[in-house]
Order: sequence, then structure tokens, then C-alpha cells
Amino acid sequence: MYDDWPQPIKRVALIGNFPPRLCGIATFTFDVHAALTTAFPDMAVDVYAMNDPGVDHAFPEAVVCALDQDDIADYNAAAHRINESGADVVIVQHEYGIFGGDSGVHLLRLLDRVSAPVVVTLHTVLEAPNSGQRAVLDALARRASKLIVMADKGREILERVNGVSSDLIAVVPHGVPDRPLVETADMKERFGFAGHDVLLTFGLLSPNKGIETVIEALPEIVAQNPDALYVVLGATHPHLVAREGEAYRDRLRALAEEKGVANSVRFIDGFLEQELLLDYLAAADIYVTPYLNEAQITSGTLSYAIALGKPVVSTPYWHANELLADDVGIIAPFGDSGAFVEAINGLLGDRVKMERMRRRAYLIGRGMIWPRLAAAYVKICEDAVIRRPVRLKSVGRDESVPSRPRLEGVERLTDGCGMIQHSIFAIPDRDHGYCVDDNCRALMLMHLIDGEDAARADELATVYASFVQHAWNGEIGRFRNFMAFDRGWLEREGSEDSFGRSLWAIGVTAGQARRADMRRWALHLFDQVAPHVLPLGSPRTLAFALIGADAVLDVHPGHSVAHTIVAEFGQRLMRLLDAVQRPGWMWFEAVLGYDNARLPEALIRAGRRLGNRDMMAKGLASLDWLDTIQRNPERLFRAVGTDSFGRAYAKPLPFDQQPLEAWATIEAAALAFDETGETRWVETAWAAYRWYRGANDIGLPIGSPEDGGCFDGLMSDRVNLNQGAESVLAFQFACCGMARLLKAAEKPRGRRDLAGDLRYR
Repeated sequence: MYDDWPQPIKRVALIGNFPPRLCGIATFTFDVHAALTTAFPDMAVDVYAMNDPGVDHAFPEAVVCALDQDDIADYNAAAHRINESGADVVIVQHEYGIFGGDSGVHLLRLLDRVSAPVVVTLHTVLEAPNSGQRAVLDALARRASKLIVMADKGREILERVNGVSSDLIAVVPHGVPDRPLVETADMKERFGFAGHDVLLTFGLLSPNKGIETVIEALPEIVAQNPDALYVVLGATHPHLVAREGEAYRDRLRALAEEKGVANSVRFIDGFLEQELLLDYLAAADIYVTPYLNEAQITSGTLSYAIALGKPVVSTPYWHANELLADDVGIIAPFGDSGAFVEAINGLLGDRVKMERMRRRAYLIGRGMIWPRLAAAYVKICEDAVIRRPVRLKSVGRDESVPSRPRLEGVERLTDGCGMIQHSIFAIPDRDHGYCVDDNCRALMLMHLIDGEDAARADELATVYASFVQHAWNGEIGRFRNFMAFDRGWLEREGSEDSFGRSLWAIGVTAGQARRADMRRWALHLFDQVAPHVLPLGSPRTLAFALIGADAVLDVHPGHSVAHTIVAEFGQRLMRLLDAVQRPGWMWFEAVLGYDNARLPEALIRAGRRLGNRDMMAKGLASLDWLDTIQRNPERLFRAVGTDSFGRAYAKPLPFDQQPLEAWATIEAAALAFDETGETRWVETAWAAYRWYRGANDIGLPIGSPEDGGCFDGLMSDRVNLNQGAESVLAFQFACCGMARLLKAAEKPRGRRDLAGDLRYR
């Protein structure tokens, strides 16, 4: 009856630092884990903990997976493990310094691959982020069901600086322990503080903490309050120790000596377990946070001090301004020792005011205790699960006519030089320039565009052919691949696969271009280039080159080099398949990669061209095997995700799925239908085509028939909204391929004479 009634959260994946790593995020993540498991004992909370670079921590049992900060494979593995665990929601403790890549961008790779809703706690919110930090936060806002901040200032900055909608943001104060309010005298004797007025600062020591400000104020504080004792509690930050050892602590000691207050400062070095830390805090009369930078959106140490009923003297960083607004502390300007003298002496001289502040702080702290945070987090998680988008698995299944190809998406990415390889949404991204791979694909597509767009397609074909010609580096017998937007080549030699793809495009152009001058150019370049491909060995290079040579043989059956490529590369693909295959693995490599269906397609083409039945049969068998693993449980097409790359003899992972795979599958299935007449191959092609239209794992369309665009990939919960050249071209090829296949399927098949219908024209 209540469709939106929250279901119990049974399992949470909690990502962040964790003890024994020494930092505030680790402590906070530990406390969140403890709060959730204590308040909700039937809920499993799996911790995914980050390792310091070069360090393998001995994590406790709560940590089910440790990730090396800079190892992208660990992020992929963690995402896979989260999906396999059945986690209802993922909670991330985010700080820019703990995840790998520029501004922590590696985290996005993990989040893009998990299927559960994501909630992100932001420990830092920046008013002036750099471009990398802004990009990461914008991506987190797109992916997350909710962003949690610990102060209203965080909400205000997210709305003003990052344009985040207010309904995406939740304010949950930093959690604090629930301890009784005690008299400081009861705790001082334990630590040797009896008879002193204790000023306390605790946390990891680093120069931005402003300890110098208080030490410089001490002479005047002690002159008026001789029993004042400044306790600096905490280990030096591990990253600072790694750079300079304890030089910073030594500088603070030297400053105390110089000011004549060494006996009034006590340094306690160590990362203390929480209960002992709280005991020290209970012994303090005034808590001091002299931080030097306002851009601190949250302070766990300040929150703890308030929770234990401590009057506070602090600089006006963001969290302090908010938390001390209710008469629980005094704000002093950054670096102003005189203001600290005035504030501290004023409190020590007015014990009534101190007591009022103490009780007021303790009362405020009751609203921040860990059980309240746990309840707030679980409510946010329940809402995230309720609002998780419904996946419409049936979308696109009823489409019976493929969309006609459209040039708009291709032209949007094309200028006078060639096709730009990437875009930001639908806007060409000039920063990444051009590549021969995309211009080769674009050249082949132009030969398939007919009707009223044919003349424009031929004009564009000249642009793409010119790029391919310029990419040929005859001095070394290789194609270049990447070109900057200023038209300078970024390399002398591209990859083997770029070479193979270039030969494929040239061969198809030689056989299928409408214009005779274009066919002459292509055959001339093919004759120069083809002999140089023979020493290469990448499986996809073999496949691409073979498909191109086969296209040349369609119109020049006596072309000796083309015949040599088909014969030799067909045999080499056969040998790869025979060497690698095993029960349950009918494939050419021990791993899956990109453009997978091109390998069996090439072997089938070679078998047909050479009249080799064994070659043909193995090509069909490998395509059949690929078809079985490219389906989800509902028999929808599931492209082999990029996360699968490099995993030997392993079941493919589903994300992220690339448009290239569906196009390749359509072409290979069309060829298989031509050779066998089996309608199951038409169904395979339809499944791959309908993937573009929304019949996929998340029910979201990838291709856009209206303007010829296509998104760049299918993630676990959304599409990648960029529309790069490879994706746009793949969808247009898919539209052309399905139209040709359906036309061929309508013809009577008394004799197997449909080969021409299924080739590029």
C-alpha cells in the first residue's frame, strides 16, 4: 500500500580512511561505523579503506577491502565487490587528499561502477576550487543522491559556488561522544595538571593550526594568570613527519623558550585512543583553536570540545563562526596574539561567564551525539533508496524499424581539419584535438550515407581522407594517430591498432566510395601502406587490416597483397584461437577488450574469401560464444564493460559499456546471417541495436535519432552525457547496418548470394 515506505537498509558500503591510518577522516569513519552498527545492529556496514601511498595498513576485521590510493585497478575491484555484496547504499567520506588522481578523480571511477545509490559526506567544501577540484565535486553532485555537509556554510558554498540544488544537500553536524559533564578538577590530577588553568589544543600538528599564535600570547596570559598551562596534544601530521621529521614541533618548543614560557607549555606527543583523548579534553578549562585559514568547513576537535562543555577561544574559520554563535565561545582574528590574550584573560577572570559558556556548550553538544548522526544518515540512505531511478527494462524492445542515419552529430564534431575526437556534452572539446581512428571511421561511414545527404557525405569524405593521408608517415612506414588542435602531430608513430584501422578504412574506401577519384586515391595509398602491416601482431590489428583487405578484393580480386593479408592474418587469428581457447572460453585472447566482435568477423570473412570451412566454423563459434556473454539475465545486449579489460579468463564486468561494441556486434551478426541464413543472428543484431535505444541494463537510451548524437557510455546508474566522435559514429554505423541487414533478410535465399548486400557500400 505504501510504495515509498522506507525499506530497512541491510548493508552499507562505507568508503574512507580508517584506523590504524592516522588522520581525522580515519577517526571520523571509524566513529560513523561504530555509530551505525551500534544504533542499527541488524545492518551490516562494510568498510572500504584507503591506504597511504606505499603503505599497507593492518586494518581490523570491519575493513573488507583496502584500496591503494593510486592504483586504479583497486577502485575497479572495490566497485565490483560492492556490487557483489548487494549493498543498499554507498556512503563516501570525501576529502581531496585521500583519493588518487587529479583532485581525487579516481573515486569517480569507483562510483560510476557501483549500482547502489551514493551518499557523500564532504569534509572540505572550497570557496575557490581549482579546475580539478571543481570537476570532481561537480561529478560527485551528479552521481550522489545526497551531499552531506556539517555546517550551513557548506550548504551556502555548494549552492553559490558549485550551483548544487539545495534539495541535494543535507546538513548533519559532526558526531560527538555522549559523555557526562564533569568538573575539570576531577580530571586534572590524573594528568599532572592540578592547580593549573588548562588551555588545550588537540589534533594532528601542522603549521596551519596556528599554535604559534597562542605561544606568542602566553607571556601576557601568564603574567595575569600565573597558573595558566597551555597543553598541545597530538602527534605531528604523518605527511609532515615524512617530509621533515619533528622539525615543526622543535620550532614550537624553541619559540616557547624564546618567549620565556617553556614551563607554561606542555607538548604531549601521540595519536591517542579516543577515551584517553576525551579524558584530556575533560581536564581542560578552555579549548583553543587558533587555526590560520578560514576555509575549514568542519572541525572534529571543535565539535568534541563543545560536546564536553568547553568554553572556546577560536579564530573565525567557518565552522567556528557557526558553532560558537550561541554564546559558547569567543572569536579572535587570525594570527592576532593580542586578541587571544584579551579573550583568554577575560574568561579566566570571569568564572561565572565561563560556567555559563560551559553549560551552554554542553547543551548544544547533546544535539550532535553519534546516535543522532547515525539516525540522520540512515534516514538519508532510506530516502536515497526510495528515490533511486526506476529502470525501465522494456524501453526500445518494440522498435521494429531502425532510425535512419543522420549527419548532424558527425558534422557537429567536424571542422576543416577533420573530426574532433571528444566533446563536453555535445560541444566539441578542442583541448583533445583529433585522432586518425575517428577520421577513419568517419571516412567509412560517408560511403554508407545515401539519399539527399549523399552529396554532403562525399564532401566530408574528402576532409576525412585528407586527414588519413596526412597521418601516413612514409618515412617509418607507420600511421600517426593523435593530433593537437593546432594541427601539430603529438607522435611520429601511432599504435598498431590505429595502423590496422587506417588500412581498414582505406580498403573500404577503395572498394565502396561513390566517387572514382576517391577510390583511386584509396587504392594508391593502400598499395603504399599494406606491405608495412604484415609484421604487426595485435589481434585487432590483424582483424581490422583483414577486413580492409577483404573489401579491396571485392573490387580487385587479383590484388596480391590484399590476398596475402587475408590469408596470412586469417591463419594467425586461427592460431591465436587454437592456442588460447579452453572449455568455456572460445576466444582469441585470455582477456576481453574493445571492438570484440571484429575478431570473429575477420575470421568469418577470411574463411569465406579462402573457402576454408574450418576457419568459417571457428569464426562462427567464437561469435556465438561472444553472443552468450554479451547478454544480461533478461537476454538484453550487455556490452563487455571496460572494467573487464585485463582480467584473464574472467566473466565480463558490466560497466562501463561502450557504443563501439554494439556496432561491431551488428556487423558481425549480419555477416553470420549472410553465411548461415540463421535468423538468430538477426535477433542478435536487433538486441545490439536496441541497446542504443534503451533496451539495456538501466533502461536509458544512448543514441539520439533526432540529431544523430550518441552518449559516450553506459554507467551503473546513468549514461555518460559526453558525445565523442567514436560514440556518434558507432550509432550511425549501427543504423546503417541494421537497415542493410533487414533488407537482406527480406530477400529469398535460394542461393547464398547476399554477400554484396551486407558489405559496406
